[in-house]
Amino acid sequence: MSPAAKQPDRRPPYQHAADELRREIKAGRYKPGEQLPSYRELQERFGVANMTARSALNVLRDEGLIYTIHGRGSFVTDHDTSAPSGDYTPPAWYLADNRPDSETTEQGVPDDGETAGTTLVELLATLRDEIRTLSAEHQQLRREVEELKAQQRQT
Repeated sequence: MSPAAKQPDRRPPYQHAADELRREIKAGRYKPGEQLPSYRELQERFGVANMTARSALNVLRDEGLIYTIHGRGSFVTDHDTSAPSGDYTPPAWYLADNRPDSETTEQGVPDDGETAGTTLVELLATLRDEIRTLSAEHQQLRREVEELKAQQRQT
């Protein structure tokens, strides 16, 4: 046996659960708008503690694959399954810092990568929060439309 085959996967249990749920979401087992299993169901399925199940869902929420409505559960977002996953490299024009007092390279990228990284991280966090909010509003509107359709069929 090779040394790699002997070594167990040392990732935390919440990562295993998040990986499995991510695969199922991307494979279409859970469709956009569909509710994921409850924390208790995830605990039983993966044999983990409540906080471990919560951590797994937090990972997926941070990735923008799901959103949670307090007291109702976690739901799959309207994500684009055809979009490539992996590392994202922002375009150089985004990283360009046009402040006159900053040092930039020839491509217009700030010499201080930490400043650009912080700005990018802040922007991505803001966008992620906005997407979550919009997704929750979208799902609420879908439910309202379904209710209106049901009322219309009854009349």
